[in-house]
Amino acid sequence: MRILILGGTVFLGRHLTEAAVAAGHTVTLFNRGQRNPGLFPLVEKLRGNRDGDLEALRGHKWDAVIDTSGYVPRIVRASAELLANAISHYTFISTLSVYADTSRPGLDERSPVGTMPNGLQNSEEITNESYGPLKVLAERAAEQCLPGSTLVIRPGLLVGPHDPSNRFTYWPTRVARGGEVLAPDQPPNPVQFIDVRDLAEWIIRLVEAKTIGTLNATGPADTLTMGEMLAACQIVAGSDATFTWVPEAFLLEHNVAPFTELPLWLPSTDAGFNRFDIQRALAAGLTFRPLADTIRDTLAWDSARPDEVERRHGLKPAREAELLAAWHERAAESKIS
Repeated sequence: MRILILGGTVFLGRHLTEAAVAAGHTVTLFNRGQRNPGLFPLVEKLRGNRDGDLEALRGHKWDAVIDTSGYVPRIVRASAELLANAISHYTFISTLSVYADTSRPGLDERSPVGTMPNGLQNSEEITNESYGPLKVLAERAAEQCLPGSTLVIRPGLLVGPHDPSNRFTYWPTRVARGGEVLAPDQPPNPVQFIDVRDLAEWIIRLVEAKTIGTLNATGPADTLTMGEMLAACQIVAGSDATFTWVPEAFLLEHNVAPFTELPLWLPSTDAGFNRFDIQRALAAGLTFRPLADTIRDTLAWDSARPDEVERRHGLKPAREAELLAAWHERAAESKIS
């Protein structure tokens, strides 16, 4: 197949390109050439800007396009309209953040999606409030331009090598460092995420089959708890880490940022975000590598990065020490009283 990837050099797009090439497909990348331009020297590259400079896409034909970089409906519509007669299948990468009420577990593809906040209906600014609703509108734009030929993938947290966010990487690297680790809330709380390589390989299989419709995409297939995930990190790293489980009320009282300072942790008000229904994806062939492989590969990749590279998410050592000291003081006071 001839596959066009809009993006293709950072995280999911990078792994999609690798998976497509490994499967024997001919790949073209369309992007600005600003990030990792030296990647994939044997892959055709078209340069442009999705917001106003699509000329490089004209006059070409592909069997399929995978849109990894569409966030604003106007911009998605522009590329989808231009490509409508040049392709036969459009895959749009959306997000699980589209759902309106993530307090409820078991959300599936039929669950209600969010709308733009009052007063922001015409805004294109991407914020925590608008990100999901904008993706909803972008999904619709792609489907309207290519009716009956569109696949929408709604991934959860993507993890693994080359993750620029550090949202999962924090845990394997923190546990590997050892010592007392601040762990969020309760060990039995479930977590969901997906190795980006599993997602990429599956998407290529779906594109090959010209699958259409909407699919939630996170993992694993069975329930994984925070305690099990941290224990797996400890085993893979051979770490002497010990875990101090600090309750949600204390974390919120001390303004610990969910999913940012403590990745994978969300307050109970967003409990559904770690309990999505993925039965449709499993039926469509989504598979998962062992968690230990993801942890091991993430640690190896991160250890090869220079120390000065910013690790954006996760508790800084001083902040973690401060929180642990405050928690132990609170616990000691409770025993005395």
